[in-house]
Amino acid sequence: MSNFTIPVGPLNVALEEPMYFKVDVHGETVSHVDIHAGHVHRGIEYLVTKRNVFQNLVLTERICSLCSNSHPQAYAMAIEQIAGLTVPPRAEYMRVIADEIKRVASHLFNVGVLAHLVGFESLFMQVMEVREMMQDVKESMFGNRMDLGAHVIGGVRFDINDESIEYLRAQLDRIAPAVAEITHIYNTNGSILGRTRGIGVLSHADAVDCSVVGPVARASGINYDVRVKAPYSAYDRLEVPVHVLPDGDVWSRAMIRLQEVATAIDILRQCLADLPGGPTSCTAERPSIPVGEAIGKCEAPRGELIYYVRMTDSPKPERVKWRVPSFMNWDALTFMMKGAKIADIAIIVNSIDPCISCTER
Repeated sequence: MSNFTIPVGPLNVALEEPMYFKVDVHGETVSHVDIHAGHVHRGIEYLVTKRNVFQNLVLTERICSLCSNSHPQAYAMAIEQIAGLTVPPRAEYMRVIADEIKRVASHLFNVGVLAHLVGFESLFMQVMEVREMMQDVKESMFGNRMDLGAHVIGGVRFDINDESIEYLRAQLDRIAPAVAEITHIYNTNGSILGRTRGIGVLSHADAVDCSVVGPVARASGINYDVRVKAPYSAYDRLEVPVHVLPDGDVWSRAMIRLQEVATAIDILRQCLADLPGGPTSCTAERPSIPVGEAIGKCEAPRGELIYYVRMTDSPKPERVKWRVPSFMNWDALTFMMKGAKIADIAIIVNSIDPCISCTER
């Protein structure tokens, strides 16, 4: 068999964003992968130092579409630590509601694209139809289908009334059985199982060495979820099971996401049942932010998202640094792709749910 190198990208079928892979193959089997990034570098870590603390809530939300709620959330948590602000209980529950709504939509998008890459177009449309129900929730409750604009320093900018609560409950009642049906298909359908079981395997040891996070880590047997290990917002008052599978293949990563969708629906129901009264922000005025530094982290749909913020006597941050899940996860592709077939490259790449815009900031 011949040895040769094939280019994959920077535009490819598994990603909406540009990323270039130089893949060495022996026949049709991948022997080595080089990952080349940097196509969408926007200099956002520089831009946040040119805007004040409050303007950066808008900017950080536009770093990524599917994780758009998590970036301002982690950023706000860091600023609140510096300022010594205590978020009201109702606002903490509202943050969880926004967080889990985004998680459902993000995970369904990824498993839907997997069906598309497998060639199961009817399943792709079925998953996206269910996701569209949650997109309707976002548009109805927040006025936007992607960037929710939910956060302010010290709380949230939105509130829900009895009518909104009943609407959300009704939507969850529609989504839950549809997700259960989709999960059954991924568990039993030969087309899905044949293309995903044993494909793109990341062992537990390699997952630890690569420091992967999120569903990628949990699919390889790593029991880590920020919502449980370092609870924030109202997660310490909610039941949040951590789903873990041992095999570390493409199928396991998809199943973890589907299980987490069902868990997110349950968390949303818990929030609606236990939602406390009171204000949605700890202050009516913009708070003064003193000199200091802090770290905020949360469990974004793709995994642990960490923000470091340092403030001086300027209204603008001196430094904002974030570590995103995709930065940790895409190095693992070199392990997942080794020994894989060329036809499986797109499926394996999609299985880590990479966000290029998050990483190339």
